[in-house]
Amino acid sequence: MRAATPKQYLPLAGRPLLWHAVRAVCVPQVSAVFVVLAANDEHFARHDWRAFGDKVNPLYCGGDTRRESVLHGLAALRGAVEADDWMLVHDAARPCVPATDLDKLLEEGSGDAIGAILALPVAETVKRAGKDEGGVQRIAATEDRAQLWLAQTPQLFRTGLLMQALAGAPHATDEAAAVEHLGLRPRLVLGSRDNLKVTFPEDLAIAEAILARRR
Repeated sequence: MRAATPKQYLPLAGRPLLWHAVRAVCVPQVSAVFVVLAANDEHFARHDWRAFGDKVNPLYCGGDTRRESVLHGLAALRGAVEADDWMLVHDAARPCVPATDLDKLLEEGSGDAIGAILALPVAETVKRAGKDEGGVQRIAATEDRAQLWLAQTPQLFRTGLLMQALAGAPHATDEAAAVEHLGLRPRLVLGSRDNLKVTFPEDLAIAEAILARRR
């Protein structure tokens, strides 16, 4: 993002990006929202979270990776949640998840024996790259995109299953990949393009336009 401030605290529509991500999951079906932060995070307390009442709870136990942060957060909640409780994992960099997408995920995912994630079918042609003898990147192959989906968040799994999966998959880049490592196949719930992940500086303008359109 080429910014001195951590991405999740960059301003978006008058609030930090994280505020919008939290608001997206502060729905009646969600009883509590746990925000996993770095142990030395000094930004969270500087912002106003009163709009969410006592539903939002910071946990200063984040790790070096997404997988570590989620696993540490779940460990911090031992005794506060049951193994069969459903747990949503949402990315702080996704501030625009539509309420209709979340409703669909909760409805379809909670009825599934394994769990579910929001995802989008790949729309573009996908190329696999490889370097030639001179080190130049060239197309090695064109992939069949018919069965390819882009994983989004939130992702929904039972707390016990999620802990077991993450503990046994140290290289998993999302919760679904860890569950797949157990030999299980999470459900895909059709998401939308509005649920973008803010990754590059120009994504902030796109996210702001999406939020403005809703207002």
